[in-house]
Amino acid sequence: MKFIKALPALLLIAATLPAFLILKRPESKTRVTAPGKPNVILFLVDDLGWTDLGAYGSDLYQTPNVDALAKDGIRFTDAYSACTVCSPTRASLMTGKYPARLHCTDWIAGHKKPYAKLQVPDWTMYLADGEYTLAEALKDNGYATAHIGKWHLGEAEKNWPERHGFDLNIAGWGAGSPVASGGTGYFSPYANPRLTDGPPGEYLTERLADEVAQFIRTNKDKPFFLNYWLYQVHTPLQAQKEKVEKYKALVKAGNHHINPTYAAMVEHMDEALGKVVRTLRETGQYENTILIFYSDNGGLRGNYENGRRTVTDNFPLRSGKGDVFEGGVRVPLIISWPAKIKAGGESNVPAISPDIYPTILSLTGGNIKSARQPELDGIDLSGLLLSNRTPNRKAIFWHYPHYHLEGAKPYSAVRVGDWKLVEVFEQDSLQLFNLKQDIGEKRNLAATNPAKTKELHNALIAWRKQVSAQMPVRNPNYDPAREETWGVAKKAVGVESDKNE
Repeated sequence: MKFIKALPALLLIAATLPAFLILKRPESKTRVTAPGKPNVILFLVDDLGWTDLGAYGSDLYQTPNVDALAKDGIRFTDAYSACTVCSPTRASLMTGKYPARLHCTDWIAGHKKPYAKLQVPDWTMYLADGEYTLAEALKDNGYATAHIGKWHLGEAEKNWPERHGFDLNIAGWGAGSPVASGGTGYFSPYANPRLTDGPPGEYLTERLADEVAQFIRTNKDKPFFLNYWLYQVHTPLQAQKEKVEKYKALVKAGNHHINPTYAAMVEHMDEALGKVVRTLRETGQYENTILIFYSDNGGLRGNYENGRRTVTDNFPLRSGKGDVFEGGVRVPLIISWPAKIKAGGESNVPAISPDIYPTILSLTGGNIKSARQPELDGIDLSGLLLSNRTPNRKAIFWHYPHYHLEGAKPYSAVRVGDWKLVEVFEQDSLQLFNLKQDIGEKRNLAATNPAKTKELHNALIAWRKQVSAQMPVRNPNYDPAREETWGVAKKAVGVESDKNE
């Protein structure tokens, strides 16, 4: 417990190390040579914050299974989601492209702020058919493919996982949360057209873990690619009562993490991962399975109550889901492949979700670039994972030409080395931060570092042009008296999204 409490300080120390340094890994046990193509599991958690795990410094949440995975693979300290909300990140994972290139730049169907200063672009609210997805690429390479869990990449049935290379789809459709469909949430009945209801009291995350275990057993004799995309830990905050009571007794004054229900949801998530790993071990597949643990955006902080956030806290990062700063986009990333990747690794090489596509194809012997997918924004991290080779990357980028209830206004951003530049279009302002010295983004250095500001701004402008990024424009309906009026776009399926989407 003392070690877990000390981790936030250790992470701050890690942030001061030279950029792109790979920290020395301890010697691991001898690995067996893996026969045949490796399995691939992309374990994606919804809204999980950077410090929401024991391995990343939580002072409340208990995640022994995720922590064990971190010890058996590589833990990234500077990993990012491609967007501050979920759908664009999911699209980038499936395509290897930045959301700006895809024009899929907000959660589907997005918040509406009709009287704001800027009018958002007419963006793409689905994963386009023409994209050659990761599932399609692996299927063409002989893999069985399955998607289990949240999808949220198109409201119409024609946009669901079955149309994008997945042989099996369980629970993936247009809704972004368990209540967006009119269901009761994480407890059955689910009102999900791709998931049958369970018995009373059945918990969604446990049910999906059972479905995953069944898929792993069924496919134990052939390579498979599995998207296990949890609805957890997205709102509504619901968990089994005994877990909630457990964390009520563990919350202490001074904790950054204080919500017992959210803590219980994190534990449900951790147990789901534990079931995946146990099933792989039982079927003899663990050594030859690439398991990627990731989050689609930063943690949702929620409202203030008695001076504290009501959901989670991303300290020492600034802000959270739906906002421009590190708390909105810096996320946990762990990659394990026991047969090939040494255990106990840690890296502060910046990584971002478009990297997953080329990395998986490289590790599985696939063709990273093909006639069906000639443009990729992600870089191949396989050299880093297998032999400590630092990848050649100059910058990573974000583009969010939208408004979000949690704080974001239309912006672009770029990170180069330790430097991060944020351009907020509504304010026509530039903010420059040195993440090595100021991980909390408290000191805007744009005025005192004009040369660096110009350098990064020019890089950002050039990148937006390269990917044909859509830009917001002046809103002819701008009304300062009504500017904070918000609405949520009605979905094609006739329901509205959860307000915290």
